[in-house]
Amino acid sequence: MKSDKLWGGRFGSATDAEVETFTASQLFDRRLAEQDIAGSSAHARMLCHCGILTEDERDAIIAGLKTILEEVQTDRFPWSDEHEDVHMNIEARLIELIGDAGRKLHTARSRNDQIATDLRLYARLYIDRINGSISALQNVLIDAAEREADSVMPGLTHLQAAQPVTCGHHLMAWVEMLERDWQRFLDCRKRVDVSPLGSAALAGTGFAIDREMTAKELGFDTISRNSLDAVSDRDFVIEFQSTASILAVHLSRICEDLSLWASQRFGFVDLGDAFCTGSSIMPQKKNPDVVELVRGKTARVIGNLTAVLVLMKGQALAYNRDNQEDKEPLFDTVDTLLACLGILGHMIPGLVFNRDKMRAAATEGHTTATDLADYLVRKGVAFRDAHAAVGQAVAAAEASQTDLADLPLATLRGFCPAVDNDVFEVLTLDGSVQSRDHVGGTAPAQVRYQIQDARTRSKQR
Repeated sequence: MKSDKLWGGRFGSATDAEVETFTASQLFDRRLAEQDIAGSSAHARMLCHCGILTEDERDAIIAGLKTILEEVQTDRFPWSDEHEDVHMNIEARLIELIGDAGRKLHTARSRNDQIATDLRLYARLYIDRINGSISALQNVLIDAAEREADSVMPGLTHLQAAQPVTCGHHLMAWVEMLERDWQRFLDCRKRVDVSPLGSAALAGTGFAIDREMTAKELGFDTISRNSLDAVSDRDFVIEFQSTASILAVHLSRICEDLSLWASQRFGFVDLGDAFCTGSSIMPQKKNPDVVELVRGKTARVIGNLTAVLVLMKGQALAYNRDNQEDKEPLFDTVDTLLACLGILGHMIPGLVFNRDKMRAAATEGHTTATDLADYLVRKGVAFRDAHAAVGQAVAAAEASQTDLADLPLATLRGFCPAVDNDVFEVLTLDGSVQSRDHVGGTAPAQVRYQIQDARTRSKQR
């Protein structure tokens, strides 16, 4: 039995059933149906404009594609492995609906430039949606930072109390991380926004087509300059996955902080019952599963980047069927990011910070020691000498099991005669954070400046 595929003219027998199942991609690339229909509609209009299709043929194709779009959107489209991918499924259905005019749609194009176009349209759409979700998460973090602009907590290095900071300052650090992610996706979008349509299989087409017309119809910023590169390039997918991985790492770091803060050892924040789960055996447990899962899902996003890098590393120009495997990692990353951004965006507004516990923790570990060293420098002591004197003072406080601020003035003077009665002003938590009153500092006034600046950026988008 001869092949009945749309591409089967040179084949003398039908495709093996196992091969048909193995090679089919329609179960996952059907997700590109709307992009494929948009590209086909633009292509049909261009073919008519260039005199390759008649107006009647164009109108029939456009009408048929609209019917197919409605079927797809209402889950009535007859998907089949027999037609292997999204392109063949739609084309076969179009021919079924409108007859011979549907057979002319594929003139002057290939599935190679068709899928490259679909993927770019998809990536562009979801860059915009992801960036919208990033902005939404930033906004709720900004609101939380404003509520906690004066709340003092320990800033950590090496997971040890280092210096006092304000909680609002810490939350605004997360906003800055996300801002870079937003900018990276926006920059990635520039390289996504290139139309490969018209590159055909790899060498371009012998028909006199108008590539600028289809690019404009599809909202692309420009057209590709080399047909070999256009059909085989997946840099934009790799760049998307790379940008997504950095975002996922940032979300994971945020969740690591929240996981620590929500633990009994810290007790800085209550995540809310709605965003935690219990144990099947320990009735007292309140597990921060949401933040742990976001942290865990970062692994799959990074894995998707690795998968696409390895997929592309051994491919000679131009298109190879290997590239069928670029879609599932992309789709999974999109779903994962949107889910993580969405759940955190819902959780953050309900966070309840325990200001007393945060403040108490900031008194541990002699977190104002650097302030004492700075105080001595302002008194004319060389920094290294000040550092040594404060180190001795900390050792004395540790030995007497007291806080640095509770050492007697005479004891402090014993380590450095420059110490005077005003020293205790700099050893307070509030004095410490208030002294960091410069751009980027942790002083409440600076946190509010950061908040105002971030709100202005958000409104300008």
